[in-house]
Amino acid sequence: MKASNAFKETIKTYLDKLAAEDELFAETYKKENKNLDECCNYVMQCAKNGGSQGYADEEVFGWAVHYYDEDDVKNIKAVSGKVVINRSVKLTEEEKAQAKEKAMDMAVAEAKEDAKKALVGTVELTEEDLKDVKQKAIDKVVDEEKDKLTRKPKTTKTEGVKPVQQLGLF
Repeated sequence: MKASNAFKETIKTYLDKLAAEDELFAETYKKENKNLDECCNYVMQCAKNGGSQGYADEEVFGWAVHYYDEDDVKNIKAVSGKVVINRSVKLTEEEKAQAKEKAMDMAVAEAKEDAKKALVGTVELTEEDLKDVKQKAIDKVVDEEKDKLTRKPKTTKTEGVKPVQQLGLF
């Protein structure tokens, strides 16, 4: 399994920045016998051998630097595993408002579902009550459908097209 592009890009960004700030590492980073894919495999191998579920960024980046520093670290094979990269995401105020609204909608839906579950079996209705509730539900659906059909259509450019009412269809 190859390292994901996001993982490789995160390692590369760190190493590029370090090379720009540290002349000695910049020379090490140019070694022809080293490459980013093998570096990422080495980092994943170190993580797997460490046996932990997670590592600090400094430790992971330290393994990447070690790979380039040490000439005897080579021919590293791909390691199977999953990498989670910590990233901060900047949201616009509109995106924050949308996320908040979506979260509220989800919370309300969850609360409604919980309330339904809590009420199951606790409310007893007579046959007359059930009949009344069913009729109210039917009436509501019928009213909503009537409302949809009688709403004024949106104004659009329809040159040469007569409204349905003028054609005598309704």
